[in-house]
Amino acid sequence: MNVIRTFCAAAAATLALSLPLFAHGPEVSAHDAYARAAGGVGKSGAVFLVIENTGHEDDRLIAAKSDVAKLVQLHTHKDMGDGVMKMIHVEEGFALPAGSAHALERGGDHVMLMGLTRDLADGDSFPLTLVFEKSGEVMIDVTVDNNRKPDAGGMMQGDHAGHGMKHGG
Repeated sequence: MNVIRTFCAAAAATLALSLPLFAHGPEVSAHDAYARAAGGVGKSGAVFLVIENTGHEDDRLIAAKSDVAKLVQLHTHKDMGDGVMKMIHVEEGFALPAGSAHALERGGDHVMLMGLTRDLADGDSFPLTLVFEKSGEVMIDVTVDNNRKPDAGGMMQGDHAGHGMKHGG
């Protein structure tokens, strides 16, 4: 009888230890992150990047955090008709279906920085924490590029080099 108990305990332990190897949840990464700022301290700015979910499970970007602004929110532009676009806070965040990418870009979805706590000059960089529903917090480094053209950079040219991404709890 002890042999059966020992075998069952060993089998259960082996299964429990191997489960992480077979997990197929979301696997998110961020690429080509850059920011633009509209003036100095107290003004606003925005962050643009491409987020990829290469995993087998849907995820959602639900928030962003940084100490370079008093308020950091997920925003998009909504067509109000007659050619008028309005920027709005997207409280539910941005869906990231499994196996897809989502571009946060000028004129569309983006991370809004309101009430800058410091001047963001070209070439400066700062940490931004992306908060995902399932993947948790991911910290990336964002470089300020106030002169960048909307169609310039890695997201349009296929450059998918990571920019200092770090997973956190």
